[in-house]
This record gives sequence, structure tokens and C-alpha cells, in this order.
Amino acid sequence: MKYVLLVVAVLVLVWLLRGARRPGLPSRPAADRADAKAQPMVACQHCGVHLPQHDALPGRGGVFCTEAHRAAYERQHPPA
Repeated sequence: MKYVLLVVAVLVLVWLLRGARRPGLPSRPAADRADAKAQPMVACQHCGVHLPQHDALPGRGGVFCTEAHRAAYERQHPPA
């Protein structure tokens, strides 16, 4: 019985070690990788939520997170 437990323990150890060195998984966090690009963040002029600049919608008073917020802001702030 003790040999069965020893074999099972060795197999579990090998399985854990193989899982820790799995190929294809990044060895560093994404923030440390050279190919990770930082995106500039902007705030919606209407609600203040922050979003990546490439997702923001430009409008008359700034940038907005949705079309509805752009329309609401432009209704509240008519052109002079």
C-alpha cells in the first residue's frame, strides 16, 4: 500500500511541475511585455467615465462614451 501512495505522490508532483512550465503561456505579465501598448485614456464630457481614446466619440464639446451622451451634451450646450 505504501508503494501505491508513493507512486501516486510522484505522479502528482510530476503533473504539478509540468503544469507550471507549460509552453505557450507568457512567463511575464502583459504589462511587462514589449508588445503591450499603453492606450491614452480620456473622460466622457457628459458622465466622466474614462475610456480608451480610440473608443471615444468626438463631439462639439469634447469626447463621449456613447452617441446618447454626445447628443445629450449637445442639447444641454447649444452652439453660441
